[in-house]
Amino acid sequence: MLFIDNRDVTDARVNLALEEHVLRNRIGADDLLLFYINAPSIIIGRNQNTIEEINPEVVRERGITVVRRISGGGAVYHDLGNLNFSFMTPSVHGRFNRYELFTRPVIEVLHELGVPAELGGRNDILAGGRKISGNAQFARPDRMFSHGTLLFDSNLDDVTAALIPKPGKVESKGVKSIRSRVANISEFLTAPIRVTELRERIVERIFGTRDRSKVPTLQLTDTDWAEVNALVGRKYGSWDWNYGENPACNVQRTHRFPAGEIDVRVNVESGRVAGYRIFGDFMGREDVSELETLMLGLPYDYAVIAEALAGVDLDAYFGDVPPDEALSLLAG
Repeated sequence: MLFIDNRDVTDARVNLALEEHVLRNRIGADDLLLFYINAPSIIIGRNQNTIEEINPEVVRERGITVVRRISGGGAVYHDLGNLNFSFMTPSVHGRFNRYELFTRPVIEVLHELGVPAELGGRNDILAGGRKISGNAQFARPDRMFSHGTLLFDSNLDDVTAALIPKPGKVESKGVKSIRSRVANISEFLTAPIRVTELRERIVERIFGTRDRSKVPTLQLTDTDWAEVNALVGRKYGSWDWNYGENPACNVQRTHRFPAGEIDVRVNVESGRVAGYRIFGDFMGREDVSELETLMLGLPYDYAVIAEALAGVDLDAYFGDVPPDEALSLLAG
C-alpha cells in the first residue's frame, strides 16, 4: 500500500477532486491510502437531490461548503474535527459493498483507544449503538475506492442544523433523533488526543511506522496538482455538479429499501417521458444517469419501460434491491 499526501488541504472541493484524479489517473498495482480533513462542509451523495438534503439558511449563515461526491450513499457533515479516509484498490472483484475489508484497521485502532467500535447497518461504524462513521464506495470495472468519515470531535449541533432529516430514515422527523443517533469518538476516549493523532495511529497500524520518510508514498507531481485544480474548476467547484438543475416533475415515486431510498421523479409530456431523474442514498456500482437517459422519449407505460429495462442488471445501479420491486418503482 502507498500513502498519499494531500498537503494538509482542508478545502472539500480540492480533496474530492484529488481523490477522483488519483483513482482515475494514478492508481497502479498498489493499493492507496488517502486521508483528508475538511473545513465545514456538507458532502452530498452522488444520487441525492441537494436542495432536499440541506438547510440553505444554515449553510449560508455558517459558511458551510456544499460539494457532491462521486460515490453513493447519504449526505454527511465534515468539519475540522472530522477525519476522512479513502482506501483505493486496482481490483474490484469481491470487494464492492464489503466494507469490513476496508474498515478493519480503523476499527482495530479505535479498539486500542478503548472505543467500542463495530461495523453496523449498511455501511456505518457504531460505538455504543451510535454512529461514529459513515462509509461509501465508488467503482469502475478495474478499480474502486472505499471512503469513510470519522466523527472525532465534530460540531454535532451543525450536523443536525445543516442537514434535513428524511422521514423514512429516522422514526422521528425532528433533529433530536439525528443528534441521538450520532456520537463523537472523543466521547469514548479515556485520555484526550487530537484528530491528527488518530490519523497517525491508523498510519502506524497499516505501515508499521509513523515516520513519513519510511512510509511508502505515491509521489504527486505539479502536473497532478494542476489537474486536480482544473477538476475543481470544471466540476467540484461548479453549481451544475453540486446542485444541478432538477426537471419539473408530475410523477414522484419513492420507497425506502434496506439497501437505501430510491426516489424517482418523472416529467411526462404528451404521454412520453420528457424528464427522468433518480435520487436516493442507495449505493450501486453503475451511474444511474444511464438509466435516466434510457427512459427519455419512451411512452410512460409500465410494459414499455419494463421491456426497455429487460436484461438490465438493476443490482449494479441500486445494490441489493429486489429486481421486481425496483422495476415497479422505475416503471410506475
